Amino acid sequence: MKPPLGGSRFLFDSFDAATARIEANERVSEERWNALDFRLRQIETSLERLEKRVWLGVYGVAGFLLAQGVEALLQAGLK
Repeated sequence: MKPPLGGSRFLFDSFDAATARIEANERVSEERWNALDFRLRQIETSLERLEKRVWLGVYGVAGFLLAQGVEALLQAGLK
């Protein structure tokens, strides 16, 4: 059967629903991976900031303890 002249070719071409469904699923899958990658980068950045804060706290406590030790030694030496 020959399509009538004029009009859009899309009215007469066959539509493959399976291919369209696969392409749609691939696009959705790609967007999900992009969103997951974005979220993982945010988590990594947050963890790096947290790690810096923890080390700052560790060094602060170590400095405080060293200062207390030096002060105790000075007090013991003066007596």
